[in-house]
Amino acid sequence: MSNVHQIDKCPGCGTMLQVRSAEQNSKLHAILHDISQQKQWAGHWLDVEDWKRLMVAAFERENKAGARIFPSIDGHGIDMIYRRTHRMSKQEMSDLIEFATQWAIDNGIKLPALEAA
Repeated sequence: MSNVHQIDKCPGCGTMLQVRSAEQNSKLHAILHDISQQKQWAGHWLDVEDWKRLMVAAFERENKAGARIFPSIDGHGIDMIYRRTHRMSKQEMSDLIEFATQWAIDNGIKLPALEAA
C-alpha cells in the first residue's frame, strides 16, 4: 500500500495529482514539534496544531495565496480559512517543509529531528 494518496484532477489535463506523503507529514510535524517546545508566540506556548495553522498561513501569504474570509457562522466577527496540508501536492508540501525549516533556523530553533536524519 502506498504512503502517497491521489487527490483531485488537474483541470488542464485530467491527471490525478498526488498529495503529500506520510513521510512529508511526519517531517513537518517533527519540525513543528521542535518549534512548539522552544518558542513562545505572542507570550504563549502553542501546540503543534496552532503552529501548523500559523506556518501554513505565513506560507500561503509568502506564495501570494491569501486566506478565504467569511462572516462567522455565529454572526460575531469574521473567520479566515487557509488551506489544509492534506490537500497540498507533494511539491507544495516540500516547499512548506523548506519554509518551516528556514523559519525555525531564522528564529534560533534547534531541529534535532532533522539533524538526526
